[in-house]
Amino acid sequence: MATREERDKYRSVLEDAGQVQWRYDNPPDFNSVNQLFEEGQTKVWPEGSLEETVQNAIKSWEMEFSHKIRLQDFKTINPEKFKLFVNGLSAEETLRLGSYNALLKNSLPEEFQYYKPEEESFESSHDAFRSALPRGFAWEILSVYSGPPVIAFKFRHWGYFEGTFKGHAPTGEMVQFLGLGVLKVDESLRAEEIEIYYDPGELFGGLLKGPPISETKTTDSGDNTAEKQSCPFTH
Repeated sequence: MATREERDKYRSVLEDAGQVQWRYDNPPDFNSVNQLFEEGQTKVWPEGSLEETVQNAIKSWEMEFSHKIRLQDFKTINPEKFKLFVNGLSAEETLRLGSYNALLKNSLPEEFQYYKPEEESFESSHDAFRSALPRGFAWEILSVYSGPPVIAFKFRHWGYFEGTFKGHAPTGEMVQFLGLGVLKVDESLRAEEIEIYYDPGELFGGLLKGPPISETKTTDSGDNTAEKQSCPFTH
């Protein structure tokens, strides 16, 4: 097992764990997704640059919302002021919903909602994406357009669809989306507001591309054969 000093070079808040109450009892291990990031990143930012600082800050922010259960243990946000402006969620609401549900919540008509956050729990949402993207969902900064206290940036999120997702078989292909964000920080560089803009269709187009996994049926000869179905999103 990695020592605390070796644990994660992108999420320094893990080195100051203290008496943190972890959602899964222990600090998370990001070795797999860090490898995915390093193999697939399109930008390598100089150490100490604004781009690297913002990139690591967002990685740390996501880690805290996914793996810590008490706001008092958070190092990356100002809990009294924090808002996530995908739909104006507070720190408490974001922590309750989980980062996936918070970021995927939308106002599309129900027939166009391929993923319904209101029907998912924190655990089921993370299980769904961990299943679909077993090596993790890597994240990188592509550009930073302004410095603190209001930081505007462009990002890329990617992984490989190597597990099932909501009844769809894996394709083994990369799924990714690009987006824009605005991060407002306080004097200690803790997040007060995060605005995220992206097209969920970029992500779900890749995840729904896999053919539906149908129940097996028994033929007259006793053989189990998969029922063939067509996915409307592959045409």
